[in-house]
Order: sequence, then C-alpha cells, then structure tokens
Amino acid sequence: MKKTVLFVLACLCLAATQALARDFVLTDTTGNVSIPEWTVSAKSLGFTDGPAFSVTKTTLHGGKQEGSTRITIVTPELEVSLIPTRGMDIYEIKSGGIRFGWKSPVDEIVNPAFMNLEMRGGLGWLDGFNEMMVRCGYEWTGHPGQEQGRLMSLHGRAGNTPASKVVVAIDDKAPHAIHVKGLIKENTFKFAALETWTELTVTPGVKCVKIHDVLTNNSDYDRDYQIIYHSNFGVPILEAGAKVLIPVQEISPFNDYAKKGLADWQTYLGPTKGYDEMVFNIRAYAGKDGWTPVVLRNKAGDHGIAVRYDAAELPVLTLWKNTDTLRQGYVTGIEPGTSYAYPRQIERKQGRVKSLAPGASQAFDVEYWPLTTGDEVAGFAKRVEAVAAGRTPKVVAVPMAKE
Repeated sequence: MKKTVLFVLACLCLAATQALARDFVLTDTTGNVSIPEWTVSAKSLGFTDGPAFSVTKTTLHGGKQEGSTRITIVTPELEVSLIPTRGMDIYEIKSGGIRFGWKSPVDEIVNPAFMNLEMRGGLGWLDGFNEMMVRCGYEWTGHPGQEQGRLMSLHGRAGNTPASKVVVAIDDKAPHAIHVKGLIKENTFKFAALETWTELTVTPGVKCVKIHDVLTNNSDYDRDYQIIYHSNFGVPILEAGAKVLIPVQEISPFNDYAKKGLADWQTYLGPTKGYDEMVFNIRAYAGKDGWTPVVLRNKAGDHGIAVRYDAAELPVLTLWKNTDTLRQGYVTGIEPGTSYAYPRQIERKQGRVKSLAPGASQAFDVEYWPLTTGDEVAGFAKRVEAVAAGRTPKVVAVPMAKE
C-alpha cells in the first residue's frame, strides 16, 4: 500500500512540473495503480480566477456494480458522470435541474466482469445498457452476426472494456478546462491491436461536453474498425409530441417494420406498449465548419439536447426510436458513426467498414449541449435550419439491406 501511494505521488509531482495542466493519474495498469476514492476542486488547487468546480472518483459496491468506478465533474452549469470501467462512457449529464440520459431496466452500473457479451446469441451487451452515451466498436459494431465463422456480438467490446489508464488533467490557466482521459485496449492475439485514447472535456462556465477520441492500430497489419456513438435520451425531453431536428440529406428505414414510421420519423409517441423499436438510416448535411448539428426537443420546445459531430469522421447517423413503456425503457438514440447498425458482414458489403494501416490513427469528435431554456432550443434549431438551407431530403422507402 505504501509503495502504491509513493508511486502515485511521484507521478503527480512529475506531471505537475512537466505539463501545462495538473495531471492526476487515477488508474495505470503499468504501475499497478488504482485509486478507489479521490477528489479535487478549484479550491483545493488554489484557483480563484475562474468558476468553481470539483472532480470526484468513487468505487461502487453491491450487486453487479461491485468494483465499477464513476467519475463526476461538477461545475456551476453542469454535472457529468462517466464510467471508466465501462469504456469511459457517459452515464448522465445534469443541467438546469434536468437529467439528460434515460431510465433503463438495468438500474446498476454493471461491472463488465459480470457480463457475457455472447449470451442470447450475441445480445449480452444489453445486460449493462443504461448509459447516456456508450461507445459501440471499435473492432466491430452493429447487430450480432457471423463473419468467417465467428460471432460478432452486439455493438462490439469497447463499452464493456475497463480503461487501462485514467488521467484527470486540469488546465492551469482560467477557465481551467477539465479533461478526463482514458485508454481503452481491444487487443486480441492474432486479431486486433486497437487502442483508443478517449477524452472528455468540460470547461467551467460553458454548457457543453466535448468528446475527442483517437483510435490507433498498433498492429503490423491493416485492421478493420467501426464506431457508433450511441447517444440516448428519455424523459423529460422525450415525450408525446417531442421532435428531432436533423439536416437530412437522405433517410431510409432500417427494416420493413420501420417503413410505416417513415412519414413521421421526426416526431415521437408517448410510452406505447408493444411499439418495439424503429430505426432509420440517415446521411445528414454538414455546415461550413464540417459539423452536423442535431436537436432533440420536448413538445413545448423549452428544453432539449443538441448533439454535434464531425461529419468527415462520422459520416452516417442512426436514429433509434424505442418509445416502449417507461418500465421497459422509453428512449431514443441519436447515433453518429462510421457504420449503420447492420451486422458487420452487411456493412462490409455496403462499403462502410473502415480500415487503419499499421501505426495509423483516426480521431472522432462529438459534442453534447444541454438546452434548458426555450431560447437555447430555438438557437440550436436555427443552426439546423441553416445547414439544411431549404434543401428537400431524399426519402428512400426501401431498406438498404436485410438482416
């Protein structure tokens, strides 16, 4: 125990003298370091030239969440919780008294040690699914399927992979942006050596959560990759009459069931027993900055969430409408990605499975903007309208593929 503490202190002292930010190493497999409980604040760092903030790490206990870890960032505008043991995914965002996320029947933050991704024919991923944002990938994503005699389970492994290294970095200069970085390793003998440095950034005084991830192929061979940023929202934004605003270039139903929902794809029902799920494949326009804005708002238009993503990095968008009962999981997904949710063998035939050369990297950027007033909703809605610029979406009535 004493050796571990000394190692951590040495790391912190070295980081503080070498970096422009205060770096705090909370997990590091190379040094056998894991700090179960930890906190830092603007006050403890002696910062008086910017808004107050705190960052806290806790270790959860009991049931299937035993050993799961959670990091919570609190600023005057936001409270953000992310889960290092579950692929650095975002559990929830709170702002203005509103929770951005959803209520899943899975009511614990499940430790991946209790997961079996291949159960139920590859649907085991659902046993832990309750995050606001979960990374689906990176080796593969989409619905389960067989490729070359091997089962590709639902949505890949990244979201159920504990981070091998976790670092909290806080800028020395005001407004003291907070960066939480995590290393996710998908390394398998003979098959993959994909490592992703995830980074979540919150700047005190700004009501935005930024994601910047960098995927690297550490193999000596070309390696495939796919990613979907599965971003999920329920009540109070999602309700009867809620609406999603997307600058659509082309939209098609994922399957035959979704055909009947194509005419009113933008609006939502209230909780509806037997609704099942409807999915739509979308290509959206990007603005002059190369980013695509999407807004999900409640019926009154006085609160919502904006999702922005770099369309060159994430060229397609999946819209998932799961307006089942509240207990079953009343939720919708806004999911930018490199692929749609078809099994990998279908996405490969469609030409959407990407490849990285040995040593090559690819970045992915997504932003979440909680909207807690009517003016904020209207402002982002205008951004969507500006990108669409009066162009008529192409509606394709036939699914592009069949599972």
